[in-house]
Amino acid sequence: MTVTLNHTIVGAQDPEATATFFTEVLGLAPAKHFGPFHVVEVGNGVSLDVAGSTGDVAPQHYAFLVDETEFDQIYGRIRERDLDHWADPRQSRPGEVNHNHGGRGVYFLDPNGHYLEILTVPYGGWS
Repeated sequence: MTVTLNHTIVGAQDPEATATFFTEVLGLAPAKHFGPFHVVEVGNGVSLDVAGSTGDVAPQHYAFLVDETEFDQIYGRIRERDLDHWADPRQSRPGEVNHNHGGRGVYFLDPNGHYLEILTVPYGGWS
């Protein structure tokens, strides 16, 4: 059997607002409810299971590989919402898009401080 990622839990102060942020900005179907989770399905069968947290949320990094059209659409929504975004994870190139590995990429934050990334070519390029 090939090992594949099925889901990960995303901590959130407001899980419904966080799931809505993910679905709206990334252009995904509305979240489904499963027990205490707001489940956001991404295109490869993996889900982001957003769960409420009563304490501080430890920021995590979530990177999404998208095609060129999806990148344009998502980046457009990032700009429409006037979200801070950067070309690099150190936030030293604000308002820019990187062109690493012959593609494009950008970093931005969700409402909980999770560091989100969209990129059109995986790290190291296509094999």
